[in-house]
Amino acid sequence: MQKLTLLGATGSIGASTLDVIQRHPERFSLWAVSAHRQLERLAEIITKYQPAVAVVADAAGADRLATLLAGVSHACLIRHGAEALCEIASAPQVDTVMAAIVGAAGLAPTLAAARAGKRVLLANKESLVMSGDILLEAVRSSGATLLPIDSEHNAVFQSLPDGFPHGLDGAGVRRILLTASGGPFRIAPLESLHAVTPEQAVAHPNWVMGRKISVDSATMMNKGLEVIEAHWLFGVGADRIDVVVHPQSVIHSMVEYADGSVIAQLGNPDMRTPIAHALAYPERIESGVASLDFMRLAGLCFEAPDLRRFPCLRLAYEALKAGGTASAILNAANEEAVAAFLDRRLGFTGIAHVVEACLDALGADAADCLDSVLAADARAREQATTLIAARMH
Repeated sequence: MQKLTLLGATGSIGASTLDVIQRHPERFSLWAVSAHRQLERLAEIITKYQPAVAVVADAAGADRLATLLAGVSHACLIRHGAEALCEIASAPQVDTVMAAIVGAAGLAPTLAAARAGKRVLLANKESLVMSGDILLEAVRSSGATLLPIDSEHNAVFQSLPDGFPHGLDGAGVRRILLTASGGPFRIAPLESLHAVTPEQAVAHPNWVMGRKISVDSATMMNKGLEVIEAHWLFGVGADRIDVVVHPQSVIHSMVEYADGSVIAQLGNPDMRTPIAHALAYPERIESGVASLDFMRLAGLCFEAPDLRRFPCLRLAYEALKAGGTASAILNAANEEAVAAFLDRRLGFTGIAHVVEACLDALGADAADCLDSVLAADARAREQATTLIAARMH
């Protein structure tokens, strides 16, 4: 029986995780959950799955959750704040932590889980983007297990040999190919992108995701962050990570070997597949995902990403090559710019402009400790906020 902490229980990854674990009550139990704003949904989860602890953002949220749970017979300890998140991620009662908090807010609890030697299921790509060296050192030092949940990295993981060494030369790997759907604007006229609305940007053609990650998919920043994540997960340089636009989202990623073989992982676009894979690894369990019907598949298409259309992808490669805190600056500036776009304070094409301006203005420092990473994150947010305000006037 694995006891789980589910960080980000009310998001799309949280919902898919709950769907998988309820199919296997003999294997998994929920020990702790967290949520930021969706307290009604969190109360429903607590009532159904009966975790021992729940963590919310602040004291007001804790009071609200207690009110929602009044009359529920199950006793759940309600806590709040960043420190409480780290505690439920590192608690001795927990075997496995699903790290599904979106953005930089997920870094500290993910790092706490790694330092405590947990089995970490990583859906929070920002943890590696911001502080890859620090997180991987914590994993090595504690003996933690790090398993990727992003469909692309999970596909790469499944396509590599069992127990592959860190660094792909020893596994005979030539390169990694990350597939990308191209999002909702893959073929839209370039001159129309400045007028894109938040509603259009979050309407992903294949995947059901949260608003922020849906915008990142539309700008292809999400793929850029995945390139950086793949660098850390698999020990490979940017020159051996290629992005291939594949609109059907059937092939989730591929690995090319030195002998010319290419191994790909295929499946319906449903996050329950990588979640079930990581939860049960190295075993396989039922995920609830329908079988891929090859007889009904249309043709599979592939194309190179257009960097005029997707400048955020170019910026991510540049940040990875720059090293140090450049990736943390990239991520922080993007988070602020996407939030402004969703609030209608910034145009869609302004997202890339703000991120590039922040990278140009703020030089990358060494990312040798968490404080330096967080300081770069704070500087980038301040710079992005200033730039966004200036673009509004």
